Order: sequence, then structure tokens, then C-alpha cells
Amino acid sequence: MSDIKAKLLREGGEPDREVEWSPDPIARAAARRGWRILPLLITLLTVVAAAWLGRAMWKAYMVAPWTRDGTVRAYVVTIAPEVSGRIVELRVHDNQHVNKGDLLMVIDPTDYSIAVRLSEAAMEQAKASLQNAAREAIRRRELPNTAVTVEEQQTYATQAVTAAARYKQAVANLEQAKVNLERTEIRSPVNGWVTNLLAQQGDYANVGQNKLSLVDADSFWVDGYFEETSVAPIRVGDAVQVKLIGYPQVVRGHVDSIARAINVANAQPNGQGVATVNPIFTWVRLAQRIPVRVHIDSVPEGATLVAGMTATVQVDPASISPAR
Repeated sequence: MSDIKAKLLREGGEPDREVEWSPDPIARAAARRGWRILPLLITLLTVVAAAWLGRAMWKAYMVAPWTRDGTVRAYVVTIAPEVSGRIVELRVHDNQHVNKGDLLMVIDPTDYSIAVRLSEAAMEQAKASLQNAAREAIRRRELPNTAVTVEEQQTYATQAVTAAARYKQAVANLEQAKVNLERTEIRSPVNGWVTNLLAQQGDYANVGQNKLSLVDADSFWVDGYFEETSVAPIRVGDAVQVKLIGYPQVVRGHVDSIARAINVANAQPNGQGVATVNPIFTWVRLAQRIPVRVHIDSVPEGATLVAGMTATVQVDPASISPAR
């Protein structure tokens, strides 16, 4: 056994086979030193990776507030007839997209068209009565006091004023009848989608009874419910990344507003109007959730927003959005 081989045995036990059979003793010693440095390099790389990962986690949890408790929201417009009657036409189906002004349904207009004609006749009658009363009042006013008394002149003048009031009432009734006739055609007030359609052609619609609902396509936003410990760095206008559970794409937006009130259980009044305070105090206190409203700036192609979807919301306080 050579001196180098003996030295290697004293330092680290049995030498590596490749080192043992290497023809060059210096090469065998260098290879052995390399194997001893390798664990140090692995340890160093592990420490660097852990430090980088720790910094990234600190930024994600402390610098950039985020929450998995996010919800896609939208306004739902409920359509309730302003006149009653049977539905004779239903122009839409469930989940159909409609534009503002599109005809949704038609209520039987027969009674309302008759009411318009009756109001027109009543208005013509009131107009004729007004003209006659006005002429009589003018004739009485122009006659001398020897031919007509002052009391009679005042009586005819009052009749003319009354006839004028009846005519105005008839005109108003006609306008109301025309409005009711127009209301038999129910049109969409917004751009959106028909949702949960339960009305059917032939159903009887009562005044004020919800018959159709529309999801307003121009009203989508996201509510992120952040823990109160994470709200401090959030400012209106901060850029936001919204990750929907069902889509890999990221929806871009910015903070629109922060809620200024949430429900407080201890503030609920009892029968006497005083606050009901829970006498139990637990050692574990959970942070309250504060709603943060996120305005949606852009929706990636292929992503479909549905009110009620769950989302992860991340705020980047360091960036300044154009809306600021």
C-alpha cells in the first residue's frame, strides 16, 4: 500500500474505488478533496434557497396582502310587471344574453288598449264641455249688469274653471292609460343574462311580482374578505390579481373601496334596546374579515365571470394603478 493510500485511510476510511485504482496519486487526492467539498456546497445552496424562499413568503404574506376568501359579485336586476295580466309572449329563454331595450315578454294588452280608447273619448267629452262652459262664461261677462246679475256671472265663471279641471283630469287619465299600455311590453333595462327563468307563456302576472331576473353584464366586481391584520397596507387604487378557482388565467383589477362597517355581534339590542354582550371570552381571538371591493380592469380571453365564484385575491401595495 502506498503512502498516499495509507494517508487517505487515516483521513476518511476506505478510499473510493475510482480513486484507489487511479494511476496518478495526485489525481486520487484531488478527487477525494472534491468529494469532501460537495456536502459543503449542498448545505450552502440549501441555505440560500431557504433564505430566498423565506423572503418570498414574507413578501407574499406580509408585504402583499392576499386572501383565499374572495367572491365574484354582480348586480341582479329583478323584473316585476307594473301592470297585471296574462303573459301572451315570452321572447327569452334561460341564460340568454339580452341587450338593453330588448323585448322580454308581453302582457295581454287588450284591456289596456280599450282603456286608452275610453280615455280618449272621455278627454274629447271634457274638451267639449270646457269649450261650452268657457263660451257661456264669456257671454255672461260681456252682458250688462241689467241683463245678468253678478252672482250669475260668477257661477258661469266657476263652471268654466270646473270644466277646465275636468279636461286636465281627462288628459292625465289618457296619459296614464297610454303608459299602462306601453308597460305591457317589458323590455330589458340593462345588458345582461336571463337567469333562473321560471315564468312561462300563459302565466298570470301580478303587479310587483318578480317574474324575471337579469345579471347585469356591466356590473361585475370582486369582494375580497381580508383579515383585519392585513388591511393596513391596502390603499384605494392598488393593483390586484384575482385568481379564479376554475381558471388558470389571472384577472386584473384595482382596489375600488374598503368597507367601513361590518356586523358586530355584541352590538345587537335586546328587547329593551340595550346591547347584548356575550359574557364568554375565549383565549383564541380570530381576526375579523373586512370586505375590500375590487374593480375589474380586464378579463383574460377564455375566462367567464359568474357571480358567486370563489377567487383568491392578492393586492400589490407597491404598484400604482392608472385609476389612482
